[in-house]
Amino acid sequence: MALGYVLDEIFVEHRAPSGHPERPARAEAVRDALVAAGIASRGKHIPTRLAKDDELAAVHDPTYLAQLAKVVPGRSGWLDADTYFSPGTWDAARTAAGSVSQLAIDVVDGALTEGIAVVRPPGHHATRDTAMGFCLFNNVAVAAAAARAKGAARVAIVDWDVHHGNGTQDIFWDDPDVLYTSVHQFPYYPGTGAPSEIGGAKAIGGTVNVGLPSGATDADYAAVFDHVFLPKLAAFKPDLVLVSAGFDAFIHDPLAGMRVTIAGFAGMARRLRGLAEAQCGGRIVAVLEGGYDLTGLAGGMTEVLTAFAGPPPSPEPTAPLPAAGGVRAAIDATLGAHAAAGVPIPPAAP
Repeated sequence: MALGYVLDEIFVEHRAPSGHPERPARAEAVRDALVAAGIASRGKHIPTRLAKDDELAAVHDPTYLAQLAKVVPGRSGWLDADTYFSPGTWDAARTAAGSVSQLAIDVVDGALTEGIAVVRPPGHHATRDTAMGFCLFNNVAVAAAAARAKGAARVAIVDWDVHHGNGTQDIFWDDPDVLYTSVHQFPYYPGTGAPSEIGGAKAIGGTVNVGLPSGATDADYAAVFDHVFLPKLAAFKPDLVLVSAGFDAFIHDPLAGMRVTIAGFAGMARRLRGLAEAQCGGRIVAVLEGGYDLTGLAGGMTEVLTAFAGPPPSPEPTAPLPAAGGVRAAIDATLGAHAAAGVPIPPAAP
C-alpha cells in the first residue's frame, strides 16, 4: 500500500482579487515544496474528479447547492465579505471536494494507506447552508460522509487550523459516528469553538474544542494533543482519521497570533500518524485548509509528507501540562466541560 496525493493546476484557477490572502500562490508554494521533497517517488498521484451531486448533498442543504450553482459558475463576485468567486472557482471547488472524497474512499478501500490533498478553496468554515471564511464546500465533511458511505463506521476529524472549523462542527454536531476535534486561537474568527461546545443531544462528547490564547507555542499544541486529542481519539477508535491541516498557526502568519514553528507541525503530524497506526491500520488523510505565510505552508505540509510517507514514527514523549496560565486554563476548561457532561476524556498515556 502507498501514500496517495492530490496536486493539480485546477486549484490555481480559483483566482483571488488583488490583495486577498487566499490566493493561488498558496497552492503553488505547497506544490513546489512537495515536488522538491520527492513526493512523486514517495506516493501515488491521484487524478482529480468533480464531486458528485449526492456527495455534496450528503452534507450541504440542496437549496444552498442550487443557489451556488446559479450564482457561481463562470462569474466573479462575493458570497460574503471574505468569500470571493472567480470564473474558475466552480470547477476548482467541486474538484476539491470530489478529489478529497476519492482520496478518502481509496484509503478506506485499502488501495492507499495515507493521503495528502493540496486543494483550494478551503472548506472547514462552510456550513450546511452557508459559504463563509473563504469556503464554499466543506471538503473534509464531504470526504467524511463519502468514507462513511464506503464502509467506515467511525471517522475522526482533527482540525489544527488556527481558526475554528465552525462548518465542520455544524455538519456533524449531532452525529455520534463522526468525532470532531479542534485546537484554535480563541476568541477569534469566526467566534465559535468554546470548550462548552461538546456536541448535540445525540452526540454529546462528539465535539472537542480547545481554544488557546494568542501566543501558544509548539509545546502548548503538543500538550493539547497528548492530554486531550490522543486519549479521545484512542477511546473513539476511528476507522479513518481526516486532518484539516491549516498552517496559519505558524509564527509568521499574517492573519493570526500563534507561535507554532515548522517543527511544531511536524510533531502534530507524527502524533496523528502514530495514532492512526495504532487505531485504524494507518488510515489518515491530511487536507489543506488555511495558512497565509508561504514559508509556513510549504514547510508545514512537507513535514506532513515526511510523517506520513516514512516508516511509522516512534512514540513521542508525552508533553507536560503547563503548570498554570492561559493554555492550562484552556485545556482544563475542555476536560472539565466533558467531565461535567458525563463523557470524560481519558487521562493521557503515561
